[in-house]
Amino acid sequence: MPSLFLQRLGVAQPLMLAPMSGASTPALVAAVSQAGGLGSHGVGYLAPQAILDDAAKIRALTDRPFVLNLFVLPDEFDADAPSIALACAALDTLMEREGLDVRARVPEHWAPRFSDQFAALCEARPVAASFAFNLLSEAQVGELKRRDIAVIGNATSLAEVRAWAERGADAISLQGAEAGGHRGSFLHRPEDAMIGLFALLSQAAQAVSLPLIAGGGIMNGRAMLAAEVMGATVSQLGTAFLACTESAAARAWKDDLSRAQDTDVTTIRSFSGRAARGLRNTYVEAMAAVESRVPAYPIMNAITAPLRRAAGAAGRGDLISEWCGQAVSLVRPMPAAELVARLLAEYAEARHGLA
Repeated sequence: MPSLFLQRLGVAQPLMLAPMSGASTPALVAAVSQAGGLGSHGVGYLAPQAILDDAAKIRALTDRPFVLNLFVLPDEFDADAPSIALACAALDTLMEREGLDVRARVPEHWAPRFSDQFAALCEARPVAASFAFNLLSEAQVGELKRRDIAVIGNATSLAEVRAWAERGADAISLQGAEAGGHRGSFLHRPEDAMIGLFALLSQAAQAVSLPLIAGGGIMNGRAMLAAEVMGATVSQLGTAFLACTESAAARAWKDDLSRAQDTDVTTIRSFSGRAARGLRNTYVEAMAAVESRVPAYPIMNAITAPLRRAAGAAGRGDLISEWCGQAVSLVRPMPAAELVARLLAEYAEARHGLA
């Protein structure tokens, strides 16, 4: 039987798609939800109207529940001119060396205003909304609850779990060190909150009574059951779905995932200005010398965006941000609905074996 939390959301299976901003698509989200899981769409990079448009596209593909995810950021950013100049110079040198006819430029806006994105999310009214990089304000939590939108807070440490619980979250999404993509840490330096999923899950289950969503290194049904035994209500999978047909990951990125090993995954700051987990490639190695001095997120992310697009179009996976988690070698390319069916069959088999 589904937990009370899943029943509230209208979801039958303890499987959730990780939001994966930049790689998730309405088609991927809808396919996971339609197959019995809970689709989750990362909209942290999108302008408000694009958030509304994507929510409408998901609803056109499925009548099942889904989640929208945002990065909690200030509306304005302090741009450090020397660090921007350093980053642009390093990027231009790299792209010239690699033969790409694109150069760094400073955009008109660093990122959409979070307050405008939040208003669009409220208007879109997903069944739940998840948030990373910081806490929502009490007023924002209250606004979501007035609209009957469940609040899911991302945490990478026990202190962050408690902070979200005190702020009124309905569930906590635990991001283990094994997880791919941007680290959600907000009370610690990312390197101080690289806590393994099961260690974090065990502590969180003792500390709070909220539903826990387990993310990081889960790639099959057996791992889903293991997370459940450790106290998780739902397993959240991202890397497992990156190679799916409906994923927006570039073809070269998908190809590199199928060849990657666990030791190829590292923590990277040079793509976006914020620590993230992905493949060590040509870009990562070339930017290592200046990584600690590039601007913070979202400024660096905005500067590198045109370069990443050009590299992806040129089939240069070694020059783009190939986010993925620690268990990347277990990736299985296939349509999302087929992967959901396989995961749930493995989960059922594992439960039967345990019984």
